[in-house]
Amino acid sequence: MKRVALLMSVFMILLACKKEEKINYKSFGAEITDVGTISKEKMASQFETLKVGDTLDVKFTSKINEVCKTKGCWMKLDLGEEKESMVRFVDYGFFMPLNADGREVVVNGKAYVTEISVKELQHYAKDAGQSEDEIALITEPKFTYAFLADGVLMKD
Repeated sequence: MKRVALLMSVFMILLACKKEEKINYKSFGAEITDVGTISKEKMASQFETLKVGDTLDVKFTSKINEVCKTKGCWMKLDLGEEKESMVRFVDYGFFMPLNADGREVVVNGKAYVTEISVKELQHYAKDAGQSEDEIALITEPKFTYAFLADGVLMKD
């Protein structure tokens, strides 16, 4: 009986000492949690199954590659293997901090694939100051992985 009591005491002490790691986040947009997120690699494979016009409600975690330096109105998230997703925010209802590059985030919203036409790509190239020769090299449309986020959590 004493052994049982001693074992129970040791077990209770070990449980009491167990530290639960709580991640602190800053929240932007709609209130979301980190429960039910998928990895950036899983998200990349989900994007590969989408066709133009498809949408997928999803929550995933990734690292910010780049944030709009003007007002934080978009960000690019790493999907691994040199792929990324362009994230915009529902109704421009919130923005990310301009210095958030490299931070870990959880995004919730709609994933989709867009096709940017050759004409539009050439227009962007012209706006970026590229030469006529560089613009003439643009002959194929570009497919991009896009995401419309309604909420974002950023690790503190």
